[in-house]
Amino acid sequence: MALNTAQSKEPGRVSLPINSRKDTWWIKPLLVFLGLSTFGIYATWRAFEDRYYWGPHTWGPYLSPFYSPLLPVFHIGHFAISPALLILPFPLIFRLTCYYYRGAYYRAFFWDPPACAVGEPSVRKRYTGESRFPFTIQNLHRFAFYIAAVFIAILAGDAIIAFDFNGHFGMGLGTLIMVVNVLLLSVYTFSCHSFRHLIGGALNCYSCGRSGKTRFRIWQRISYANERHMLFAWLSLFTVGFTDLYIRLVSAGIIHDVRFF
Repeated sequence: MALNTAQSKEPGRVSLPINSRKDTWWIKPLLVFLGLSTFGIYATWRAFEDRYYWGPHTWGPYLSPFYSPLLPVFHIGHFAISPALLILPFPLIFRLTCYYYRGAYYRAFFWDPPACAVGEPSVRKRYTGESRFPFTIQNLHRFAFYIAAVFIAILAGDAIIAFDFNGHFGMGLGTLIMVVNVLLLSVYTFSCHSFRHLIGGALNCYSCGRSGKTRFRIWQRISYANERHMLFAWLSLFTVGFTDLYIRLVSAGIIHDVRFF
């Protein structure tokens, strides 16, 4: 189907009527908007809910990923700062600058553009991409990866501790949930473009070095996971929120943890 287009004043950009497509193109950005908004509202509520640090963020050997590592409470006057407010910004910056999420929330929240072959709102006067503040912060993604990797190690330690029930080895449903969460977070983190580039993306010749073949095989496997980066991004976002919710409900006595052994 041909589309009526008009060349914009900016080189390389084409202005399209916002309704040029007649299919249900709006479903995907709507789902992204709802998914990210739901998680953002929930995470913000949980961080402020537990600001006095005696709320339901831990139970037995379980520790919410929103409150890991376990930090002391900081006070400014009579106001207690929730440790989650100090922890969450670090994994948040990794997701905000993620190549997949950038494209997703640009379309869902900014309509920049909302979909392929769909025009942007006419109120936008000039396109600057990521060359202006605050979008220049997106360049921090390669550095945010190292911080995210540290948090993966911390959460892996929490998952191991979740097998310790009063000094005895055991496993509950919460243990299983925490293990699945750290596995999906690991795959999401280490399938990102930054790690892929770190392993072998900067090499021009794999066979020129002693470890070239090994790095090439690792790079191939990371590339395979990178092709499914969107899937792991959403699965890990769901599991990290669900893990916190489960521990909160168990801690509050609303549900009971299922003990396998």
